[in-house]
Amino acid sequence: MSYTPRKLEKAFDITELYSVHYFEYSSSYTFIGEEHDFWELVYVDSGSILVTAAEESRSLSRGQLIFHPPGEFHALAANGQEAPNLVVIGFGCQSEKMDFFRDYTLFLGAAERALLGRAVEESRSAYLTPLDDPTTKSLTLAPDALPGAEQLIKAALEELLVLLYRRGDGGETREKGRLRTGSDAAEAIKDYLEQRIDQPLTVEQICRDNMIGRSQLQKLFHDETGGGIMEYFSSLKIKAARRLIREGRLNMTQIALHLGFQSVHYFSRRFKQFTGMSPSEYAESVKMLAEANEILSDNRANNL
Repeated sequence: MSYTPRKLEKAFDITELYSVHYFEYSSSYTFIGEEHDFWELVYVDSGSILVTAAEESRSLSRGQLIFHPPGEFHALAANGQEAPNLVVIGFGCQSEKMDFFRDYTLFLGAAERALLGRAVEESRSAYLTPLDDPTTKSLTLAPDALPGAEQLIKAALEELLVLLYRRGDGGETREKGRLRTGSDAAEAIKDYLEQRIDQPLTVEQICRDNMIGRSQLQKLFHDETGGGIMEYFSSLKIKAARRLIREGRLNMTQIALHLGFQSVHYFSRRFKQFTGMSPSEYAESVKMLAEANEILSDNRANNL
């Protein structure tokens, strides 16, 4: 019996790696800018930055990523308040589908962050070059690098590109600012909300950061949770508030401010809508004691 081989298609083929960095900048850091002939991705792991590219400035917060195409001048600066941590990776890729990533900014979900983390961690052990040296112009493979280290870095980055490309359905959908529906998209947005539990988000901001239309977002969350996006976000805040009340380190006003509520009165009203009691009533309730004991029991079971 004879077989006909199938030559595997490559949507993305990363052929060179120019730099892999993990920077911990000060809150006053400013990078005056550069341009080069390879692709670069910048991911904000904590804090926020102001990125200038193609004569346009935009603010990126924790969890967001931007691509700079070859030949694009780009600069960045910290916001003067938060000290940002950034992942910066320069790579060569001639695949036609890379045009999709021009002017591309998006929030990364858990699976995508894991791929980026894998690439950084593998690079940390594979190269002698420090990942926090901004003057690095080349990567030197360590003599004791594990076999296949660079292949794993390449594989992680290519998988990241594929996942991001699929989220935008390959170009036309991305141009309209929409995110593909489905459980992956819902999980990515849920992760986005959990990371911003302390912020007073709006539907417009959620749509903009996650490249999804308002009606599509509402349908996605109704299908996934049976309710709206803002009700889901409020439920996350109330869940966090209950935990903070149980911990007892903050008073009600501090909890309201910590979770991005416009006032302690609004916080109290929303808390009662979700739990049937005011925050102060919950703090003195048997329910609060029962939930605290349940969590303590779970922690003890996990430690056995």
